[in-house]
Amino acid sequence: MRAAWYEKNGAASEVMRVGELPDPVPAAGEVRVRLYASGVNPSDVKARAGNRKVRWERVIPDSDGAGVIDAVGAGVDRRRIGERVWIYNGQWDRPHGTSAQYIALPSALAVTLPDRLSYEEGACLGIPVMTAHRCLLGDGPVAGKTVMVTGGAGVVGHYAIQLAKWAGARVVTTVSSVAKAEHARAAGADIVINYRTESVVERVQETVGGVDRIVEVDFGANLPVTARILKPHGGVASYASARELNPVFPYADFFRLNPIIRPVFVYTMPDAAKAQAHADIARWLASSRPIFAIAARYALEDVVKAHLEVERGQKIGHVILTID
Repeated sequence: MRAAWYEKNGAASEVMRVGELPDPVPAAGEVRVRLYASGVNPSDVKARAGNRKVRWERVIPDSDGAGVIDAVGAGVDRRRIGERVWIYNGQWDRPHGTSAQYIALPSALAVTLPDRLSYEEGACLGIPVMTAHRCLLGDGPVAGKTVMVTGGAGVVGHYAIQLAKWAGARVVTTVSSVAKAEHARAAGADIVINYRTESVVERVQETVGGVDRIVEVDFGANLPVTARILKPHGGVASYASARELNPVFPYADFFRLNPIIRPVFVYTMPDAAKAQAHADIARWLASSRPIFAIAARYALEDVVKAHLEVERGQKIGHVILTID
């Protein structure tokens, strides 16, 4: 098969290679997927750069993708052969991800892809949508509630807005530019706050009073704002805390609120949470018209360019590898 890989951590231009590797064979409980698209996420780029040390002879990067099941291992229903699927967690705790023509992975990580969605759209669904779902709905329904999505123009935030509106919530979001504000409004946000030019606390208090749930992109740095806008018995689900990875938690500001504080790491979500996400995402896809923002497409041969695009951090939307 044609694949991209690296054998040591480092800069994309220095360590990434593209060539031929043996086709994988599905083990018991696994399916093999012929991939047609791969999603390049920030976590994939960070892993290659050194966030996760190389533990195998080589690593085929990327965790998300879409394609068709063409073989199954022992214990998997053979009727799955020919099924269109989207996949996630491809390169979590295993060496081979989705930057290749084929991947073998546990059957549960290959989820039915509706016929009306393209493979490129399917490659968008994995870790970003799973993360958005867990943050938004991991602590119960949000119908009739007010949800804050910080970083609403980010890939996870963009889906969190869409899922929140589908689930019946009013959505407030924060962004850092006019272009990102337009992107967040397109997703369905009711109130958009540019945190560079406006006071988030004042806008929230003036417009909605407070929020019931927060989907948080930068937990530590945003704690002072969170403490002032979260309603009693509200919840914060955070999938990142880049600026303050180990923040000091202001207990005195929070304990009277009786809040739920939930860190979210999609790779190690409980199986029941994954299954619930699969079911809810299927319903969302069937009953709405989701927006898939694809910022750039690259051929597998141009995987270095794809990684650099993600590293620059200026894109709005996904970076997709197309795989012949």
